[in-house]
Amino acid sequence: MTALAGNLGRIALDGVAPRGSLVAEMAHDLASVETTWRALESDSAALMTPYQRFDWVAAYATAEVEAGSDLLVLILKDEAARPRLLIPLTVERVGPLRIARVVGDRHANFHMPLFASREAAALRPEQLAEALVQAGRKAGIDAFRFANQPRFWDGVPNPLSDRGLPAPSDAYGLLLGPDAEATLRRVFSGDARKKVRAKERKLVEALGPVRHRIAATSAEAAAIQSAFYAQKASRFAALGIADPYADPAVRRFIASATMPGSEGRGPAIEVHSLETENGHVLATFGGAVDGNRFCGMWTSFDTDPELGRFSPGEILLHRLIGDQSARGRRALDLGVGEASYKAKTCDETIELVESLMPVSAGGHLFAAAAGALVRLKHRIKHSPRLFAVANRVRRLRRRRVPSQAESRSGVS
Repeated sequence: MTALAGNLGRIALDGVAPRGSLVAEMAHDLASVETTWRALESDSAALMTPYQRFDWVAAYATAEVEAGSDLLVLILKDEAARPRLLIPLTVERVGPLRIARVVGDRHANFHMPLFASREAAALRPEQLAEALVQAGRKAGIDAFRFANQPRFWDGVPNPLSDRGLPAPSDAYGLLLGPDAEATLRRVFSGDARKKVRAKERKLVEALGPVRHRIAATSAEAAAIQSAFYAQKASRFAALGIADPYADPAVRRFIASATMPGSEGRGPAIEVHSLETENGHVLATFGGAVDGNRFCGMWTSFDTDPELGRFSPGEILLHRLIGDQSARGRRALDLGVGEASYKAKTCDETIELVESLMPVSAGGHLFAAAAGALVRLKHRIKHSPRLFAVANRVRRLRRRRVPSQAESRSGVS
């Protein structure tokens, strides 16, 4: 990984001692912390989301998706010099201020730290805040902006979510069982399963046998990605929305993250497709993965109305859930943002908050302004009247300046 991370900055480790038991070490490149990072994430005791895997962050940072930002990896250690948690950050200019955010931007649904264990996650929120502020002063950071912080992860409170503001939207997930068929029966009603089977029979009658494919090679991943980009481009064009996946840097990130990992490690992003025997991709699904969880990042389907009546995306979702359960993963989520298919499928609402942590005087002003915006977005998303007004304004903007329209976050 040294070559991949070589252009991300110089190595700089500095000890910062807050008035507590945590010491922050700061690194400005990935190579210098790779060994520590991989040791933390490979420990069965670790508490983390797939978006904090080294390979996911390395793919994102190396593709320079956040061009113009500086990389900063914080490792907080206890008095015995044991790493307790790790947070990968990018530091960017907002006017005269330097603001730190967790690596991943809108492509990561969860921005939680990587905790060494549940015990490490049990530290007092004030203790964590003090260590971060001390490190921020040392690094010349004006404020931390920690978006999409789960209040709980795997049943454990997240100290970084303490006193956070409710995010505009939450995420949606479900627990998987060891028996794939039993899991599907629990998640989908008998009537829903019957309808999907009927649609699949009609799809096979129209196009011939279909298969659920999981990319096992770079070539297979590239073929599925190609179909995904075409399907998304068509969908966004129909909606008058700028296509975020047209960005070459985003495509470099996805190509890197979907490659099989070294030393037998699986890819950081797993891609699935529903396709015909001749390779026509009808639907796709991609998600960040680790040994325990599949975190949905995107989904797409062929926009041909003749194919749409067979609901290939719904068929693939059923296959995906069964596959993840059969392979031993314990949970699956469908990302941030409201959608009817998420509400029908998921049995868990993953409550998210945004934590704003000022460091300097300017950072306090930034946190106040950013907090007001978060509150406004939350109010709009939870008020049918205001949301309808916002949608009308958004449609007017798309007609006038479609290239500036924003895409939806979460699985899209």
